[in-house]
Amino acid sequence: MATDTLAPAARDERRRPATLLAVVAVAALLALAEHEVVAGRFHTALAALVTWTPALVESLWVNVEISLIAIALGTLAGLVLGVLLVSPLWPVRVVTRAYVQVFRNAPLLVLIYFSTYVFPFEIDIGHVSLPFPDWIKVTLGLALPASANFAEIFRGAIQSIPHAQWDAARSLAFSRTQIFRWIILPQCVRRMLPPWMNLYASITMATALASLVGVHDLLDTAQVASNTVARADFTVVVYFTVLGLFFVYCYPIARLTRFIEKRHAFS
Repeated sequence: MATDTLAPAARDERRRPATLLAVVAVAALLALAEHEVVAGRFHTALAALVTWTPALVESLWVNVEISLIAIALGTLAGLVLGVLLVSPLWPVRVVTRAYVQVFRNAPLLVLIYFSTYVFPFEIDIGHVSLPFPDWIKVTLGLALPASANFAEIFRGAIQSIPHAQWDAARSLAFSRTQIFRWIILPQCVRRMLPPWMNLYASITMATALASLVGVHDLLDTAQVASNTVARADFTVVVYFTVLGLFFVYCYPIARLTRFIEKRHAFS
């Protein structure tokens, strides 16, 4: 029993050197690039990377903004859908289940193209035409699977609450709404948080597909940089940098998720 308890901690200890090595490697790469720029060797791939790094970092925030808005919309919609999935009315459950199954199992790229061409390019309000940007369409396209997946997360959290708590609340004359608000939801939050964070990380990585429909995001900037510099070695370096930037943003989310899971497991 003691061995099982220490096993996760031991695995974490083994992972720390690998994580530290990755950080040291990235720092060494940046230091080498800066040295080449200072030395005047602007023709190398690493020197070109230094020139393009500010643009790459700035464009990463486009992906972050899309992911934050998409997960916010998906969470709000998923809260409603999750309640409908456990509705006592079977027609409501059937319709909601159909929505969840369709958007959980649809490819993300298909949903992005779907939202890009279904929604108009301009919205006419009276005599004024307002543009409907592509990044908003991509956000809506990612919010659809986010809402379906979070609905399942919410439904699972609700059904994980012992049924005896429902019976005890009803015996105290609580209404169904009061039971949800004051008894069920507070307990669901801890259960939903780790899978919700995993869902957010997945949505963040899926924002790289936005470049396929004309959004000037991190991947699109990397493509522009690669075409501008026109060097095979720089193309490899710039796409490794894209991987690194996504890793730097998503890895702390994964670590925090594991921490919350462990804390919940032993609480």
